[in-house]
This record gives sequence, C-alpha cells and structure tokens, in this order.
Amino acid sequence: MPEISVDVHIGRSVTEVYDFLSDARNLPLWFSGVDTVAESSEPAGPGVAHVYRFPGRHRDQLLQCVAYVPGEHLVFRGDRMWNPLGAQTPMYSFTLSPRPRGTLLRLTVQCRLAGALTLLAPVVAMAWRRDLPRDVRRLGERLGAPHCHVISAPRRVRLPITAYTPAAAPTTVPPALAPPAPPRPQLRPEPRPEPRPEPRPDSRPEPRPEPRPASVPAAKERAPRPAA
Repeated sequence: MPEISVDVHIGRSVTEVYDFLSDARNLPLWFSGVDTVAESSEPAGPGVAHVYRFPGRHRDQLLQCVAYVPGEHLVFRGDRMWNPLGAQTPMYSFTLSPRPRGTLLRLTVQCRLAGALTLLAPVVAMAWRRDLPRDVRRLGERLGAPHCHVISAPRRVRLPITAYTPAAAPTTVPPALAPPAPPRPQLRPEPRPEPRPEPRPDSRPEPRPEPRPASVPAAKERAPRPAA
C-alpha cells in the first residue's frame, strides 16, 4: 500500500492544532482527501464515525476515528470503496509534537489497494505526493499561521513489496570473469565385440552343400572310337 508523509511546522500551540484536527468537520476546509463531511453532534473521540464523501465519489462513506491520543496522535480511516478495477481503503494519520515556537505536525496518508488497483500504486502515490504540501500550507492559513514551514516534502514513497522481490546476489563468479577451464582430454570409446547369435537347442544344423567335382575337359570326355 502506498504510504506518504510530510512534516510541517505551524506557529500555533499543540492544543490549538489538535482541537482543529480532531473535529472531522474541519477536514474539507483544508484537506484534499475529504470532499464533504456531514454535520454531527458527536464529540471527537475513538470510535466516532462521520459521514463523508471521498473526492470524485458520489456515494456517502463512513470516516471513523480509530486512534485518539489527546495532543499527540489522531487517525481517521475511511470505508473500503469499490470500483471496476478493485478497492481502496484510505487512512489519514496526524502526529503532533510541541516545539518552542509552535507545533511540528506529521501528516501521513496510507491507501490500501486491492485487485487491479495495485498496479496503479505509483499513480496514486504521485497524486498524494503532489497534494500534501499544498494541504499543510492551507492548514496553516486556516489556523492563522500562513507562514508555516514545510520541513520534509514527500520525495520518497513507500510502495508495496509484493509487486517485486529482488533476487539474491549470485555467489558464483560470472563466466566473463572466471578463468578459462582447461580442455578435457577426449577419449575414444573402445570397440565392443558384436555378440554372436547362440544356436537354439531344438534347431538342427543346416547341411552343408557338397563340393562339385572339377569339370573334365571336353577332349577327355569324348574319347576317340576304335576303327572297325
């Protein structure tokens, strides 16, 4: 899930900044992640849910306070929103610490993505990285401190690790740097004698053909007849 943070110094006390942030009805006044928040008489605190609309959505969602430490920490989490590409669940975190001349505020946005939206994580992170510095400056104007100083802009973005896992470094020497191996001697295989067919026990040996007598010359075959 993309996670982006920005630090800003606001020239107001921690109590004033926290009281303004804990009231969810003030979020649409400065925060680009919330479009509208319905009126509610419930006090701020853990478990309190507010009806709000995410920018670009025409359906009401619930924005619930899931962490509440007065003067230190505050977290709002929105409902899971579905679309044809998947689902997303936004979470907005505020951490405050006192400073000699004001308050140091860290604003963190987390967005859980599911389905095909995980492929668009770099696009979602780029949009938040662009909007967060402007949001915290607008917050300082609402609190009467227009010269708030953005200490760290969101230059680096934490993206999900499941998209890519780097392979382990190879332990063997690359073939280009390894010394050439000595040539192996080529051995010729020895010829194997061909097996002779063994005679079957019930088979009789074939008779050998008798040699013909040498042919007698024609003069000897025809002997002269005696005279009468």
